[in-house]
Amino acid sequence: METRKVTPAARAALIALLDDTSPPVRQALLAHFVGLGDDGPSILQEGASSPHRDTAAAATWFLRELKFCDPVAEFRGFIQSQNYELETGALLLSRTINPQLDVAAVCTQLDKLAARVRKLTPKAATMRAQCRVLNRVLFDEFGLRGNHENYSDPQNSVLDQVLERRLGIPISLSIVYIIVAQRIGLELEPVGVPGHFLVGGYEPEGPFFIDPFNAGMLLSPEDVFERIRALQHTPQLADLAPTPVREVLCRACRNLVSHFAAAADEANVKLFADFVSEFEAIYERHANS
Repeated sequence: METRKVTPAARAALIALLDDTSPPVRQALLAHFVGLGDDGPSILQEGASSPHRDTAAAATWFLRELKFCDPVAEFRGFIQSQNYELETGALLLSRTINPQLDVAAVCTQLDKLAARVRKLTPKAATMRAQCRVLNRVLFDEFGLRGNHENYSDPQNSVLDQVLERRLGIPISLSIVYIIVAQRIGLELEPVGVPGHFLVGGYEPEGPFFIDPFNAGMLLSPEDVFERIRALQHTPQLADLAPTPVREVLCRACRNLVSHFAAAADEANVKLFADFVSEFEAIYERHANS
């Protein structure tokens, strides 16, 4: 690829554009930096050292995006960072399966879903009322549903495929539910209960739970306990507590180990088993330090 000589004025102009968050501008800049050869990373490193926080953060984002040619290494780096954020982790996990994933397109789709929820939500709506609107948008209008027919399909665990096919399993549908909720300022939590995965809403008067695998059914704590008893487990109060993002993503990797094993895909079984081992080793080292 022929590269272009970048003048000081052009470098400054590119750095000034970095904090423009519109998807078309970001996509154009990504392509432009790739075409600049060695000057691309150099300009971004300069931006990452900027005293302006927004510019530095944006430059860091571009540097990370441009390393997505090795998505497995990127996800390993995320695991090792211990800086676990649900949406970032879910997208990075998806990139390990679909390296050509258009991250901006996925985020735009999530933005549109959140905008629709925001439009339909009355002012001063309670947390439960907001969840009912979320249910309407995600399950009735958009058509997300649990893949009861082919539960073990690995695509059920991949964020972009869940949105494209509108099919998922409890954990992946819960992730979509939570990250759309975050966009409207609704703080919900992932809740991994024995044999299932839910979303938790923690109001001052007491918690309630949402089952995205079953069209957003609202559940009381006793409803959740009844489900746990039906699986021959003794329910504990800890079952109702939020699950750390680290464990959510680790559990998603465990699911993929099982699902790729069912598909006789040994290479991916090993890959995701290695991710599980890394999550567990990092946590153990951190817990014992």
